[in-house]
Amino acid sequence: MRPLLVSLNLLEIHHLRNVLEVEGIRCWIKNELLSRLAGEIPFTECAAELHLVHERDRPRAEALLEVWRRPPPPASAWTCAACGELLEGQFGACWKCGAARKD
Repeated sequence: MRPLLVSLNLLEIHHLRNVLEVEGIRCWIKNELLSRLAGEIPFTECAAELHLVHERDRPRAEALLEVWRRPPPPASAWTCAACGELLEGQFGACWKCGAARKD
């Protein structure tokens, strides 16, 4: 059975496993503890692998993986209601006065 995802980033593997399980797709992680040995042994031998319990879930899991990989659209610029400073969209608070963004 081929893995759905192979990565040295355990946070990424666990997060995606949680995303899939919320959608009712059961999966398991292979080489979870071996990823700690990257550098001691070739990384291709110790990368964590996310596997599906049921191969029939692969099309839906791959579709969810594609959505998960897609970067979010950039947030639009906003003007601070407190001081009028123009800020880039990624900021949740004004860098000038500290006021929280109000949408």
